[in-house]
Amino acid sequence: MGTLIRAHGSLDEALSLWQTGSTRLAELDDDGDRIERLIAERESARAELDARAAALTAARTEAAARLGEAVTEELHALAMPDARLEVVVSEGTESTHGRDDVAILLAPHPGAEPRSVSKGASGGELSRVMLAIEVVISATDPVPTFVFDEVDAGIGGAAAIEVGRRLARLAEKSQVIAVTHLAQVAAFANNHLSVVKAHDGAVTASDVRRLEGGEREAEMARLLSGLTDSDAALTHARELLSLRVPAA
Repeated sequence: MGTLIRAHGSLDEALSLWQTGSTRLAELDDDGDRIERLIAERESARAELDARAAALTAARTEAAARLGEAVTEELHALAMPDARLEVVVSEGTESTHGRDDVAILLAPHPGAEPRSVSKGASGGELSRVMLAIEVVISATDPVPTFVFDEVDAGIGGAAAIEVGRRLARLAEKSQVIAVTHLAQVAAFANNHLSVVKAHDGAVTASDVRRLEGGEREAEMARLLSGLTDSDAALTHARELLSLRVPAA
């Protein structure tokens, strides 16, 4: 015992060496069986991973079809009557999020090849696609605040009214800030803010004012006709303001 202690410095160190040596020896004696067990565990984990990834792909594919149909229906009411939106799930690089690539494709008119919305959609089309998607998913994935900058670009008339209705629908559950120059869209706002630039010869400043009552009607008339005191424009403005009931 004394020889062992002298060789290793202390009894504790000798016991520690014995313990680690015994464990390592057991590992070496068991290498063949251990490798087989590890291979089996790896194959089992891979099989489970493949099963879960396949289930996730199936769920995404089914949801993609429903989303594409619902958004396409919304686009038809937003001055894109022949547009078709597709959500395509394809095999991609394996990651912690699955092994799928998901692409949103848009065919804006009949005969057009569906292309990525980031490449094939104009600014106005992209804004309306975004609005349609948000309207569809807002019930299941609420967002606190939406900001739309001229989502009504390139449209007017009845289509602009539908844009206003859908913005109002989003505003039932979220805060919606929309920049617009169309009275048909502005009519559906709960709060109408006017942004006006002023220049005193040295400094240009912007002023934001909340419009209510007759002042709001006058601004709506200006958006419609360029005139704030036109009886016809004021009548039209009041008619638009009476439409402030979101579509069901």
